[in-house]
Amino acid sequence: MNWLNEPPFWSAQGAGLTFTTAPKSDFWRKTHYGFIRDNGHVYATAVTGDFVATARFTGAYTTLYDQAGLMVRADEENWLKCGIEYVEGIHYASAVVTRDFSDWSVSPMGPTAPDLNLRVTPVGATLTVEVGVGDGRLGVLRSAYLPMGDQVLVGPMACSPGELGFAVTFSDWSVTPSGDQHGD
Repeated sequence: MNWLNEPPFWSAQGAGLTFTTAPKSDFWRKTHYGFIRDNGHVYATAVTGDFVATARFTGAYTTLYDQAGLMVRADEENWLKCGIEYVEGIHYASAVVTRDFSDWSVSPMGPTAPDLNLRVTPVGATLTVEVGVGDGRLGVLRSAYLPMGDQVLVGPMACSPGELGFAVTFSDWSVTPSGDQHGD
């Protein structure tokens, strides 16, 4: 495991990871705002072949666009980040897929920060993102096309595009090799 853009504070123990994001950190490319940001934090492992990435996490989201979750990164122009994003007092399940230009899809979760479970699985060049609250059932948030090449970086991610950082705790997360999840 290695950091892409190491945060100002972090600690890892077993399957747990806690860190504080740097202000003005983000992953975003071009769409709507016209800028490129590639300074968010991801604690990643290199993965070859099929995998299942899971995470359970909570955050002290307070500032517009504070976000945490998982990232799958082929390179600086092709990646997915997904999880929770805080927008104007509401926590959203969020997925951003970038193929040179970032897009963004969200689903409202409410004003209280949930204890979120997240799973990302690839099948070929399609990534499926599933979310659930606490021990509840996972449901599909998004399936997206993302060409990934032979090897990708996968791991917990968080960013603070605003003026303040925030603390996030991944109580459990894993990236494991896997076969086809749909039996095709």
